[in-house]
Amino acid sequence: MSNKSFAKGSCLCGSVSVSTNSMSNQVGACHCNMCRNWGGGPLLVVKCESDVSFSGDENIGVYQSSKWAERGFCNKCGTHLFYKLIQNNQYFMPVGLFDNCEDLVFDHQVFIDEKPKYYCFANETKNITGAEIFAQFAPPSE
Repeated sequence: MSNKSFAKGSCLCGSVSVSTNSMSNQVGACHCNMCRNWGGGPLLVVKCESDVSFSGDENIGVYQSSKWAERGFCNKCGTHLFYKLIQNNQYFMPVGLFDNCEDLVFDHQVFIDEKPKYYCFANETKNITGAEIFAQFAPPSE
C-alpha cells in the first residue's frame, strides 16, 4: 500500500503549476512504445488519483493518445504534465514535475515486454506486461 502526500511543482518555464494532495510515494516506469516516442525514453510517473489542480490552464495542451487516455503538456515549453485515464479521471504525473521528492520509491515497471534491450534499471521492481496492464485499465471492447 502506498503513502499519499501533498506535492507541488511546475513545468520547465513555469507557465503551468500543479499541486495534488494524493501523490503516491511509488514511482513507476512505463516502457510502452507511445511513452518512449513521447519523451525519448521511459516515462517515470507517480499516481495522483483525480485530485490534481493546475494553474495556467490556458497553457495546457491535451492529446488523446488512445480511446481511454490523454496526455497533457505545456504549450509554451513542451513539458509533459500528465497521462490521464479518461474513464475515472486518474492522473499519472511525471515525477520530475514535483519539488522535494526524495522519499519516493521506484517499485514497478509496466509494458516491460516493450522495453528495448539498450537500457535497464538496476532496481528490483514488480514487472508488468502490456497485456496485464490492458486487463486492469482498458475499457471493455465495444
